[in-house]
Amino acid sequence: MALLIKPEELPRWVPGKLLQRSDGLGWSHVALRAYRYPGLDVEVPALSDFAIVAYRRGSTLMERRFEGAWTRTECHPGDMSLLTRAQVSHWRWTEGIDVHHVYISGTFVSKLAEDALDREISDVRLHDLLRVRDPVATACVEAIGAEATQNAVGGSLYVAALTTQLAMHLLRKYAVVRYVDKSGHGAMATPLRTRLIEYIEARLHEAVTLDELASLAGMGVWTFGKRFLATFGHTPHDYVLRRRLDRACHILAHEQAPIKSVAAACGFADQAHLTRAMRARLGTTPGALRQPRD
Repeated sequence: MALLIKPEELPRWVPGKLLQRSDGLGWSHVALRAYRYPGLDVEVPALSDFAIVAYRRGSTLMERRFEGAWTRTECHPGDMSLLTRAQVSHWRWTEGIDVHHVYISGTFVSKLAEDALDREISDVRLHDLLRVRDPVATACVEAIGAEATQNAVGGSLYVAALTTQLAMHLLRKYAVVRYVDKSGHGAMATPLRTRLIEYIEARLHEAVTLDELASLAGMGVWTFGKRFLATFGHTPHDYVLRRRLDRACHILAHEQAPIKSVAAACGFADQAHLTRAMRARLGTTPGALRQPRD
């Protein structure tokens, strides 16, 4: 599966003029960005979040390829497109348009589905809808967009309520929810297990959060933690720490990089942090691993 990109990275693939953004407003689980686009023909990488595209100015012929099939329609102000998370797509349109993008965290949507349905969720996906008119969703998007410019008292709480309403509306009308299979032990399928291993290995030098991993798997944090433990035999935190220590031991045994550089390369805050973790888990120290062998 392709690497998931964050909403703020999208302009690298879909160039346009940024008109508005919610960065720095303290919102949780949701982000808004407004763009002015010319006609474009672009490949959109898999996004980490669910996306709602609300058309605000301009009408255009719009085509999108999603899981191999092209759909084609005309989009006008008041229309919306829905894009599920973790899905590569190809878009083409001919005329200039202004749009609002609202991004909702996959982890948040999965947790909301678990709370609403009182069942463990393995995956949530949105239907492939290139053009839909929905007064409820449109009103939520408009209100979120307005709040991004007002900076009013209680704005983050107000947006949190709007996000919950919008996400629940999407779940009820436009989503497919898959439940955890209770017939087995809850272990993850091999492709997902491989994807998580590759993702963690590529980021051992930086912060790897539980929310981030759960979002990659398309699960709520609670479900992800249980299934990760069932799959790997360790909690996510313990697994990542073990892999960091394994990498540090390998580097110390085979390379001559300074210990502080080894610590940074393996995701530890500093040399002292690496030393504490290694002593607690392995009963040794970085310096001891560097001792010449007889």
